[in-house]
Amino acid sequence: MTGTVGGAATGTDAATGADAGTGRVEDVPEVQRLPGGPAVWCTNGPAAVAMWREMLPPGLYHRAAERLRPGDTVLDIGANIGLMSVYCARLRPGVRIVAAEPAPALHTCLTRNLAEHTAPGWRADRTAVADRPGRRTFTYYPQAPGNSGLHADRAADDEITLAYLRNSGVDAEDAAELVGELHRGVEFTVPVVTVSELLRRHRVDRVELLKVDVERAELEVLTGIEAGHWPRVGAVVAEVHDDADGRLSRIRALLTGHGFEVRVTQDPLLTGTPLYDVEAVRPV
Repeated sequence: MTGTVGGAATGTDAATGADAGTGRVEDVPEVQRLPGGPAVWCTNGPAAVAMWREMLPPGLYHRAAERLRPGDTVLDIGANIGLMSVYCARLRPGVRIVAAEPAPALHTCLTRNLAEHTAPGWRADRTAVADRPGRRTFTYYPQAPGNSGLHADRAADDEITLAYLRNSGVDAEDAAELVGELHRGVEFTVPVVTVSELLRRHRVDRVELLKVDVERAELEVLTGIEAGHWPRVGAVVAEVHDDADGRLSRIRALLTGHGFEVRVTQDPLLTGTPLYDVEAVRPV
């Protein structure tokens, strides 16, 4: 365990094919000024700016953050460098952050960002989250850190990015060149816990917002929540990768079954991809 002012970072992992402390030797944290936002620590400046833009109104994450009140707890699963947590803390000062991120380089940035931009009492565990505890292989994309995950699929991730670029008006040839080595990954082994274990570990009685961004592991994260813990969750926002087994429909059914009103949308720039935004709230 290591500690910094205002919070604590916990967790260990073992790396293969990468430096155990950083996930990639070349990944030295750098400072990036965000448009309309703070200067944050990151491993990839352009990626950080792109992720920050996803937080801004009128999008899903802004709506979720806007519903928070001081003292509420945000559980940030797949926190990356912590931009959702930072955004929530800026919009609603005084929220408590409990975050989980398995990639060592991203976790280093996450802890620095939470220490500098969120209220005291934050927690950031260096772990993946799924439906059962253990250890699993995690693929980290240094050039596209937001697409890293337990179920990384280079070909599929290339296709999603190509579709996004085409929908953005980028010429097909230019898009192919941009994607290039974008999803060249580094694999290492990471610890895995469940949401319920995080709730117990950090003595969380109520989660006003559960944010899930875990690149094809969304259903695993949600099914790892024990029945007795679901009433503690006030709202869920998730980026969901649909698949042939109907992951999106299964997540909608799971959330509806636990009493949420569920809204599914898709960014027009992601038309033609399996990526959807899921927003689940308790009826008023």
